[in-house]
Amino acid sequence: MANQNVTSPDGRRPSPEALLELASKESRGKLKVFLGMAPGVGKTFAMLTAARAQKSDSVDVVVGVVETHGRSETAALLDGLEVMPRKPVTYRRRTLMEFDVDAAIARRPRLLLVDEFAHTNAPGLLHPKRYQDVEEILRNGIDVWTTLNIQHLESLQDVVHRITGVRVQETVPDKVIEKADEIVVVDMPPEELIQRLKEGKVYLPENARRAIDQFFKPSNLTALRELALRRTADRVDEQMLAQLRQQGIEGPWPTVERILVCVGSDAHSEAVIRTAARLATTQKADWIALHLKLSDREVADRDVVRRTEKLMRLAERLGAAGTVRLNATDLGGEILGYAKRNNITQIIIGRSKAGPIGRLLGRSLSRDLVRRAQGLSVLIVAPEGEKASKARASAILPSSWPQPRTLASSLGIAAGAVAAAVVIGVALEQITQLPNLSMVFLFAVLLCGMQLGMSSAISASVLSFLAYNFFFIEPRYTFTIAKPHEILSLFIFLLVAFVTGSLAGRLSDQAAATRERAEATQALFDFSRKLSGTPKLDDVLWLLAAQTAAIAKGKSILLLDQGDGLAIQSGWPPDDRLATSDWAAARWAHEKQEPAGRDTDTLPSARFHFRSLPGSQGSIGAVGVDPGEAGDTMSDALVATLQTFIEQAAVAIERIALVEQASKAATAAEGERLRAALLSSISHDLRTPLASIVGSVTSLRTLGDRMSGSDRADLLATIEEEAIRLSRFVSNLLDMTRLEAGAIDIRRDWVDVRDAVASAVERARKALPNRRIETTLPDKLPLIRGDAALLEQVVFNLLDNAHKYSGTSSVVEIAVAAKPAEIALTVSDSGIGIPAEALVKVFDKFYRVAGSDGRAPGTGLGLSICAGLVKGMGGTIKAESPIRGVLGTRITVSLPLASSLASGDEAVICA
Repeated sequence: MANQNVTSPDGRRPSPEALLELASKESRGKLKVFLGMAPGVGKTFAMLTAARAQKSDSVDVVVGVVETHGRSETAALLDGLEVMPRKPVTYRRRTLMEFDVDAAIARRPRLLLVDEFAHTNAPGLLHPKRYQDVEEILRNGIDVWTTLNIQHLESLQDVVHRITGVRVQETVPDKVIEKADEIVVVDMPPEELIQRLKEGKVYLPENARRAIDQFFKPSNLTALRELALRRTADRVDEQMLAQLRQQGIEGPWPTVERILVCVGSDAHSEAVIRTAARLATTQKADWIALHLKLSDREVADRDVVRRTEKLMRLAERLGAAGTVRLNATDLGGEILGYAKRNNITQIIIGRSKAGPIGRLLGRSLSRDLVRRAQGLSVLIVAPEGEKASKARASAILPSSWPQPRTLASSLGIAAGAVAAAVVIGVALEQITQLPNLSMVFLFAVLLCGMQLGMSSAISASVLSFLAYNFFFIEPRYTFTIAKPHEILSLFIFLLVAFVTGSLAGRLSDQAAATRERAEATQALFDFSRKLSGTPKLDDVLWLLAAQTAAIAKGKSILLLDQGDGLAIQSGWPPDDRLATSDWAAARWAHEKQEPAGRDTDTLPSARFHFRSLPGSQGSIGAVGVDPGEAGDTMSDALVATLQTFIEQAAVAIERIALVEQASKAATAAEGERLRAALLSSISHDLRTPLASIVGSVTSLRTLGDRMSGSDRADLLATIEEEAIRLSRFVSNLLDMTRLEAGAIDIRRDWVDVRDAVASAVERARKALPNRRIETTLPDKLPLIRGDAALLEQVVFNLLDNAHKYSGTSSVVEIAVAAKPAEIALTVSDSGIGIPAEALVKVFDKFYRVAGSDGRAPGTGLGLSICAGLVKGMGGTIKAESPIRGVLGTRITVSLPLASSLASGDEAVICA
């Protein structure tokens, strides 16, 4: 791709789509298919012969799996090739040897040989089909050669059945073959293949005779040979067109066709889908499968729902570009409108016989489309044989239209309602003479329509027409009408009953659909509201588990990736166990971000249907639901609702994770701020006293005897003062560290606050000789429970703080007072004061208020240590400022009395 010119010398530009398609294949392995018309034509032999040629050219060739079927010439070609061991799988007390996909990916050869492309794997393996194993290997950049018979193509299944009378069970979607990089036809004349069968080179003699009689007939083989050659020719034509697009060569491009196939819920729809797939392949056209419903309310028959879902999945497997489900009141108009909006050129529908009632109800859809279509081709697929008489009005008839069993029940209920109307009419005739009893029957029609829908209303209208004629129109108890005007009245009654019943039924259907939408919307709203107010991850997980189990009407399981793999976090009902197949499906959904497990093509034997829990950086887990009933297929509405719940929960989980990350970031930022403050404090408060000490010591050493005694005394005093200051600073740091680590042991002895204050004042006067300190202590004071040494430290720190923020000529006052439940100790100064916004911050670590000179003295640890110690002794501390005009600060420490610490203790008074 890097060396390919975007524009050719003659100015031709390649097709962007073709270049994108080519680029998408660069990272994938190349797929080469050896295609044959039937078993025994030599596909495996041709593949092994070509592989040996690659081996001789030093290509790393490995045999993943090859079936020789006892053919000695095929087995001989395996000599000299590396053959991978197979994986044993136990199934129904038998050991099956299957292809080991994981070992093949781990080996990573340049070329891998995988025989029998359409093989069905044993239950319990990663994929149910071997072609899915091959796709997994191709995604890992490994080239694969494989073999396939033409009858195994999905779109040809019914054609092969008509040709050979054999229903092929193992099939491969056409789109898988369409992605093959090369197809090699291994051809052989039918006569030669039959001769090989007779010679026992394909099957054992007994099996060979049976095969010749049932399958290997000259006519069958000729038809299969034609199918193989035609399909290969189409593929060669596609490859040629792709190369022309890549080279920018203009030419006669095929007309772009878009086909719309109308899918119903009847058996004939499968043939319609397969016909559309073959036609689309022949015309190289995209096609879309469309299913219409007359209302949002699906029929209650689960068989119909499952059949419809299987048909839509069949369309996806056969290569449909999309599957669409719409609601409609006018089927033909909705189909034609969708076709015009999406540039459809052809419409394919099924046809069946419609009687007079069907034409009256507009159920002959094929005729309606042909009449109304303008500029569109309409292809009508007729059912075969007896199916024509049993098929419905058309393949598009909505799945919500009642099936025979539903019609029978509707008819029974309608008959009961009409019978009740007859009884009421007879009773009313005995009581009074009413001019028109038809209103009673009309009420029965409306009641059936409102309660049971349109089918019951139509049935009731017809039965009411007959019953009213039989019981209430002369001559009675016959269907004969004596008066001509009664005929007109009776048919008007039928028309009115039919119209009103239809309207009532449609209104009932719409009301039911509205209720379902409202319930779904309300469930989503409630789920979103609960998620938005849920701050904890566990609550979100349990809420998601409960809600998904509720909408699935079964069980749910939730797994999150904890870094070392998936782990079960919650489930409803609570469960911490998963089967092996469920674990494999959950891991696949999480790693590949694709649905896996039940109702998927990956590990469909799993009990749970798993979907990835998406996050902004990839999958964060998997959610699994088990609808409970083993035979039920999950509807598209359930899958869509489930996906919505999962995406909303994923957003909530990421929101909680982001909140936690923001909290951690804020904590880290605060720690960084404190670290910066500590470094700033240390850089100033350590350097200043150390500089004074070093300067004084240097002066003493240098000048020594030449200095006067008073000068030496001043230098020694400076050294002592700065050393004491440094000691206090280091002591504060150690105290704070011990406080944060919880290493300070606060004793609970009887303490006289007056003694602690006196000791602190004496210590402060030595450290601060020029500071005036006044104390106010009562003669009698209750004792408290606390630590005398720590209380002394608190008072000293408060005195030191007042000294830093007030002038040397000002007075620091200490007062102690006894209150009913506590002792209040206050330290007041007449300094610069504390700004109002800083009163709650002065007890934080490293927070300092600037002094009168604009600098912030101290380390910012003194008051923080005081707050920690006071709190440890059960007291409180607060700051007030200003206290004298605009100046002054008062720090109040409140310590509880012993009687308030423990009930029953009496306060001890110290005189």
